[in-house]
Amino acid sequence: MLYLLLTTLLWAFSFSLIGEYLSGQVDNDFAVLSRILLAALIFLPLLRLRGLSSPLIVGLLACGALQFGVTYLCLYRSFAFLTVPEVLLFTITTPLYVTLLDDALHRRFAPIALAAAVLAVFGAGVIRYDGITEGYVAGFLLLQVANLAFAAGQVGYKHLLQRHPLEDPAYRVFGWFFIGGLAVSLPSFLLFGDSGKLPDTALQWGILLWLGAGASGLGLYLWNQGARRVDGGTLAVMNNLLIPAGLLVNLTLWDEDADLLRLAVGGAIIVAALILNARCSRYATSW
Repeated sequence: MLYLLLTTLLWAFSFSLIGEYLSGQVDNDFAVLSRILLAALIFLPLLRLRGLSSPLIVGLLACGALQFGVTYLCLYRSFAFLTVPEVLLFTITTPLYVTLLDDALHRRFAPIALAAAVLAVFGAGVIRYDGITEGYVAGFLLLQVANLAFAAGQVGYKHLLQRHPLEDPAYRVFGWFFIGGLAVSLPSFLLFGDSGKLPDTALQWGILLWLGAGASGLGLYLWNQGARRVDGGTLAVMNNLLIPAGLLVNLTLWDEDADLLRLAVGGAIIVAALILNARCSRYATSW
């Protein structure tokens, strides 16, 4: 639990830094690639190359591709359509995906989780009920792909290491995560990146350095180690602790004109979906 709490503190400013200083100014694919590269520089020198089973390596690569590659690419693109508070609020569906995936791997199913997901989507719509546009929908869907990929990465890592216990400290294999992330982010930059939108200020480079070494390198390592040590329900809840912390930072420092009433109503509906899911998850059926 301590690892998850520490990571939440590290990540509290990340969404606002991306939305305020990078989105629309620095190419999304370059921002993601640089973030993963900087994090990789921390762990690749420690990487164990021999003595690991093929299923473990493939699993680590897949988790990294999902959690670092797909998640980041979709997250950064969502800022083109959504405000920072909206991005934060719409990540609130991640626990639903964590619960569903964890249940699937344990061969059980809670139908109420699907109803909770529908309610969460409705709450998201309330936030923009008078201005839902095609671009807004695209941003929301991008973020749901990011949420699902992030949930799959952390749940997959938890179950992977249960099946293939490590003989060495976790940091000796964590570099495989970033190799998996690079396998997604590098082709994306080569195919879709805009070399004309690279960082051009010391502030932007500094933010990328922090996001890479701090938020991604140290933060994601601590988060995944914490995910290994808690049950699926606790992990689902901890995924949402970042939201009030991130909203507090953004609304206090950058977004004084936000429609707080609408954000509160829509957010309350989404929270109700989570409560519904948490209260009724015990009625899951096994197969």
